[in-house]
Amino acid sequence: MVLRSPAPVAASAPRVNVLLLAVAGAVTVANIYFPQPLLAAVARGLDVSERTAGLIASAAQIGYALGILLLVPLADSARLRRLASVLLALTSTALLVAAAAPDVVTLTLATLALSTTTVLPQILTPVAAVLAGPGRQGRVVGLVGLGLTLGSTLSRTVSGAVADASGSWRGAYAVAAVATAALLLVLPHRLPERLGPGGGTSYAGLLAGLPRLLAVHRELRTSALLGACVFAAFSVFWSVLAFHLAAPPLGYGPGAAGLFGVLTLPAALLSAAAGPLADRYGASAVNAGGLVCAGLGLAVAGLAPYSPVALVAGANLLVVGVSSCQVANQARIFGIGRAVAARVNTVFMLATFGGGAVGSLAGSWLYSAHGWPAALLAAGACVAVGGLVVVSARPAVPSCVRDATREAGGIRPRTPQGES
Repeated sequence: MVLRSPAPVAASAPRVNVLLLAVAGAVTVANIYFPQPLLAAVARGLDVSERTAGLIASAAQIGYALGILLLVPLADSARLRRLASVLLALTSTALLVAAAAPDVVTLTLATLALSTTTVLPQILTPVAAVLAGPGRQGRVVGLVGLGLTLGSTLSRTVSGAVADASGSWRGAYAVAAVATAALLLVLPHRLPERLGPGGGTSYAGLLAGLPRLLAVHRELRTSALLGACVFAAFSVFWSVLAFHLAAPPLGYGPGAAGLFGVLTLPAALLSAAAGPLADRYGASAVNAGGLVCAGLGLAVAGLAPYSPVALVAGANLLVVGVSSCQVANQARIFGIGRAVAARVNTVFMLATFGGGAVGSLAGSWLYSAHGWPAALLAAGACVAVGGLVVVSARPAVPSCVRDATREAGGIRPRTPQGES
C-alpha cells in the first residue's frame, strides 16, 4: 500500500499543475510588460519628459535579464516552494513601492527590483517540463508558453484599461501587486519541493557552470543560436512597426501598434500546437516550420507595406513562427535532464534576449537610415541564419521514441550529472 499510493498523485500532478503554472506564468510575466502603455501617463503624472519615462521600460528589461542570470539557476538546487514564496513576496512589495513612487527615480529603481525578482516564468517552464516527463514535454512547454504569450500581450491592454478607469497609472501597479500576491496563497503549495537533487552545488558553482553546459550540450547550442536568431527577427519587426504605422501614407496614432498585440492573439493561440508537434515529429521539424512561417510573414509585410490587412497577416505569421520555434527550442533543451533544467533555460533565455536586444538596436538604426524595407531585410537575414542552423543540426528524434528505443535496447539515457 505504501508503494502504490504515490502513483496516482504522480500521474495526475502534471495535468493539474500545467494549468496553474500557465496562469501563474501569465500573471508574473505581465509585470514586465504592463507598464509600457503607461509611460506617457507616467511622464505627465511625475512631470518628466517621455524620454525620461522611457527609462522605466529599459529598467524592466535590464532587471529581467539580471534575474534570469542570477536567480533562475537557483531552481536547480534550492527548495522551489520557498524560492517561489520569496520571489512573489519581493515582487509584490516592489510593485506597491512603484505604485506609491513620489518621483521617477524611485519608480525606475522599483521597476528594476520587481523585474529582477519576477523571473518565475522562467522557473515554472522547466518545472512544467520535468513534471510532464518524457513524451509530453513539448505539450506542456507549449501550454505554459501560451500563458506567457497571453500574459505579455493582454497585460498592455488591461493596464491601459485600469489606468483609464482609475484615472491614474498608479492603479495598474496596485492591481498587479494584488494579483501577484494572490499567487502566494496557491502556487508554492502546488510546486514540487525540488527540481533537481539539490544540495550538491554552491551558488557560485551554479553560475560558473553555465558556460560548460553550453560547451557540452549540442542541443543547447542549437536552441540558443536559433532562439537568438528568431527573436532578433521578431524584435526588428516590432521595434520599427510603430514608426512605420505613424509615417505617411498610413499615419496611424500610437494606439495602432498596441492594437496589433490583440490582433495577433490568433497566432499566439495557434502556436500552442507546436508542443504536441515537437513531441511527435521532433524539435527540428517544428523549428523548420516556424522559420517558414516567420519568413512568409516578413515577406507579406514587405510586399504590401501600406496595407493594414497585409501587415496584420504578416504579424500573425511572424508571431506563430517565432512562438513555435521558442516552444520547440525549449522542448529540445529540457530533454537534457532535470538536474540542469533551470540552468539550461537560463542559458537559452540569455541568448534569446541577447538576440532580441541586437535586433531592436539594428532595426531602429536601419529604419531611421534606410526605411521599412531595410529593416525587414535584416529580419529576413536573421531567419535565414536560423534556417542554416536547423539544416546543420542533426535531425531530432521525438523524446518518446528516443526513450522507448533506449529502454528497449537496454541503453541508459545520458544524464547530466557531471555538469551539475
